[in-house]
Amino acid sequence: MPGLLSSPVCLTVIWFLSWSLRPIRAQIQPDEVSGVQYALLESNVTLACRKSQIRTPVVWHHNNSAVLPWHKVTSDGTLVLLHVDLSAQGNYSCYDNGGLLLHSVKLRLGHRPGSLSISCQVPNHTHVRCSWVESVKTFLPAQYNAILLTVKGQEPRTCVVDVFQKHCDIVLPAYWSYIQTLSVQETNALGSETTYARMHLHKLLKPNPPQSVLVNELEGFPKRLNISWELPSSWPQSLGYPLLFHIRYRPEGFVHWSKVLAEHSPVVILDALAGRFHEVQVCARDEPDSESLWSEWTAVSLCKPWEGVSSPDPTEVFPTDDPFPEPQTSTTKTDPSVSPEDEGNLGLVILLVLFSVVILTTVLSLIFVVWVRQRRRNHVTKQQLSSMVKMKSMPI
Repeated sequence: MPGLLSSPVCLTVIWFLSWSLRPIRAQIQPDEVSGVQYALLESNVTLACRKSQIRTPVVWHHNNSAVLPWHKVTSDGTLVLLHVDLSAQGNYSCYDNGGLLLHSVKLRLGHRPGSLSISCQVPNHTHVRCSWVESVKTFLPAQYNAILLTVKGQEPRTCVVDVFQKHCDIVLPAYWSYIQTLSVQETNALGSETTYARMHLHKLLKPNPPQSVLVNELEGFPKRLNISWELPSSWPQSLGYPLLFHIRYRPEGFVHWSKVLAEHSPVVILDALAGRFHEVQVCARDEPDSESLWSEWTAVSLCKPWEGVSSPDPTEVFPTDDPFPEPQTSTTKTDPSVSPEDEGNLGLVILLVLFSVVILTTVLSLIFVVWVRQRRRNHVTKQQLSSMVKMKSMPI
């Protein structure tokens, strides 16, 4: 048996098998990455060929290609990449001069975290959502940790983080605390950075817009519109915080809005322009908190007042049992809409008044002139009579 293993034929077969299997081993293992190495963009990166011996020649491949970014290889087989950019990312493998895989590593490049731009929304008294935007694009996966710090003596509140959406939520915050601080820490493989945002929650309170806005005509009233809406679904009615509502409306095509404040739905507007479509929008604000913000306006709702056969002056005659009384709200009109017909009548009235003033002024002026002349004549006559009397009284 020892003679058989030492025979030339057997040695030839063993050598052939070892030579043919070596490339197969080298082809299988390049995809097996032993780990991930992180490095800064635009820096010099060193990749070690861990199994190589000093002064043993090695060959490096990048993504199974021998074409590498700008680099150099040291005497111990270490690869140095110079001023790397994103194109240098990928899998790196080193082989000995016989093609045997010695080591492989995945290279990820990026930046350390920078400061965050944080903004918070408070849709009601029980919920806060804070989101952030990176000032530095790191190109690396990150983890976030967020905590709401309140006044001394109170426990910090954890802000539950959604990593993918980059926001966090706080339930039942200390709403009326004077000032609070949100701390958000961003961490990646190259470092971490913490950003602080100070805020007054009651000044950030901004409800969502009202829902289900409806604008309807009122039969028999060509200058009225009935506006109704529902509270936003995100506003907890069980807590008893009332909302103040702001309604604005205008005839379609007009520039300026008429505005009404209301505490409840519905509201009836009494000065709509007959025969014209009107644009209507509603927004809301927390009534007890005067420093809170108004919600966004709802989408524009269009409606035209009732049109039908009516008496010659339907806007002036109303039934005593009016089914649509005026709302008990404080009304502030910034620029009420005026119809073209009313504008024409108003101009005619102004012209008539001016004409009357001119005529009256002229008549009074004539009367004054006549009176002055008559007075002068009377004075001259008196002087002549006096002279005549004096002449007669003189002795001849």
